[in-house]
Amino acid sequence: MGGRVVVSGPASWNRIVQVEHLPQPVPHMQFALGDHETMGGTSAGKALGLAALGRPVALFTSIGSDADGVRLREILGRVDGLELDVVDGGRTERHLNLMTPLGERVSIYLSTPDDADSPDDDRLTAAMEDAAAIVLDLSERSRRLIPDARASGRPIWTDLHDYDGESEFHRPFLDAADAVFLNADRLAGDPLPFLRRVIDEGARLAVCTLGAEGAVALASEHGAVTGHRVDAVPVEVLDTNGAGDAFMSGVLHAMLDGAGVDAALGLGAQHAASALVTRHLHPTLDALIG
Repeated sequence: MGGRVVVSGPASWNRIVQVEHLPQPVPHMQFALGDHETMGGTSAGKALGLAALGRPVALFTSIGSDADGVRLREILGRVDGLELDVVDGGRTERHLNLMTPLGERVSIYLSTPDDADSPDDDRLTAAMEDAAAIVLDLSERSRRLIPDARASGRPIWTDLHDYDGESEFHRPFLDAADAVFLNADRLAGDPLPFLRRVIDEGARLAVCTLGAEGAVALASEHGAVTGHRVDAVPVEVLDTNGAGDAFMSGVLHAMLDGAGVDAALGLGAQHAASALVTRHLHPTLDALIG
């Protein structure tokens, strides 16, 4: 198999609060259906997903030296196949996530780490040079190292999440990436015209996840643009956090192993389903957090 993936971006400690419906913007009282604490962060999710598939992975992230940061480092340090490279960000990223049974979410950022330039960036730049692929998740550090990633010549994958097609922060990621993932939450109407624009601007793969409807993709293959679709794998959903990260990690792993787009999307859908049946970011954490 071989081929280590380098992932750059957030890891966080989250409190998840389940609510019947998202609160209206008026003063009121609402009872929670339940709550728990767990690991979060889109880059942690992708690294966990890749490691679970047997893909060597190095996670470069910023974590504070506070109690939540110590907990994050300890848990990630116990994941087989995951190499952890941490920059001390002073504060650990923490979220309060309000979640409904339908998977709707409001994320309240309680704290964020310092993501300024650091001599530690040199370790990430060096790791990119021989990576099988580089995943640049949305963060200031990933953004400022886009030129280094491009100079490495290695394939760049990025996840734009709920990109609206206009945000300036996302644009450098979109311009640099060979493979672009996002969800349809803020795209108006049919996502295919946007995916076609992504391909026309130079990406080889553009994927939009559609929640329970699966995902659609366009790929540039042998001088032609091909369309692809995959259905979601039906499961009884416990928690939707991490499903998108698991989906992308499954697609990436499969394509690095030489799979075609349809087969890769199929593995992505299967891997996403495994994240839907745990209350944690990935089922790997069931034994590490409880």
